[in-house]
Amino acid sequence: MARPRLNSLALPVLASPIVRRVAWHIKRIGGQLDRRFFLTLGQGILGFVLIAALLITGLEKPWTFESVFDSFNWGIATVLGQGDSAYVTSPAGRIIAWVLILFGVAMLGLITGALVAMVIEFLLKEGQGLGASGYRDHIVVCGWNTTARELIGELRGDAYKQQVVVIADADKNPAGDGVYFVRGDPTNEQDLARAGIHEASAALIFPHDASDDADMRSILTIMAIEHMAPGVRTVAEVNNPKHEPHFRRANVDELLVTSKVASHLLARSALYPGLTGIVTDIVSGGEGSELYRIALPDEYIGLSIDAVAGRLRADHRATLLSVNRAGHAFVNPAVDFVLQYGDDAVVVAESLGTLAPLEIADVNAAPRAAVVAPPA
Repeated sequence: MARPRLNSLALPVLASPIVRRVAWHIKRIGGQLDRRFFLTLGQGILGFVLIAALLITGLEKPWTFESVFDSFNWGIATVLGQGDSAYVTSPAGRIIAWVLILFGVAMLGLITGALVAMVIEFLLKEGQGLGASGYRDHIVVCGWNTTARELIGELRGDAYKQQVVVIADADKNPAGDGVYFVRGDPTNEQDLARAGIHEASAALIFPHDASDDADMRSILTIMAIEHMAPGVRTVAEVNNPKHEPHFRRANVDELLVTSKVASHLLARSALYPGLTGIVTDIVSGGEGSELYRIALPDEYIGLSIDAVAGRLRADHRATLLSVNRAGHAFVNPAVDFVLQYGDDAVVVAESLGTLAPLEIADVNAAPRAAVVAPPA
């Protein structure tokens, strides 16, 4: 099912992350302001200018409504720095004009100071991880550990760039430059909203330590994400294999049980020397061996698995690892396996450039009907 999206803004500049962050801070500050204070301030300014207008009218102008209105208009213009100095001629009138000019300068300083204070607060909040990311289609990393640190390095070095947001209870950004930091609790809905979970493409959940309590906290994080943004793909690292059923019940999309993967790989390496290095090279993006999940074009429909593998190898220098159908991965299928509508594939390739014009598979898109097309 395609994930729901918020209405896109008409102007691209208004949809940029920095503009959305500033808008979020303005909204936050606006909710904290006392509107009665500004109403009283506005009334005070208008009252001050009205008194000055009455004095000017009494000193130099005839007592008519039009004269009072003209004096009031001149007073407002003087406060704004655009008043006509020739409007007043008497010494007392000039003194009143000077007072209005000084009053306008004071108001300008007050407004400038308020704007500077807002900018400083914006920078401080952003630096402390108390802002909002403003990204779309980004990856949200919930929690922090050594695996998350390695993940950031992998994402930074990938061929296609995707923004990353880290949400963790830390004093400073643990991921360093180039990654947006949200200081908070991944189980808290407000903190998840600041990380932009509603518009994220995926959420990766990491336990903060190797304890069972960390797994339970990861489950709470998944439940919070599923409640707020059920269309966001969730991937979690698990400490204890016994907790897998609880993660499944929380509707996690994918699980990585680090201990189980490591034990299987070590066992295979004991039987087949060098296997660990090969697998590590593939999953860590070694030279010429990047893993990609790609959408297959319609012209591949109806081809046998051997024909698909041959075309990928001949046209894109890519090695087929599996075909994915309706949430199930077919690794090394039988020779009579035929590609159907909605299938995508996992391949090992040198780069996205060699795979062009093939595209990365959108695992969130609604699958097409799995109907076998007639052979070409």
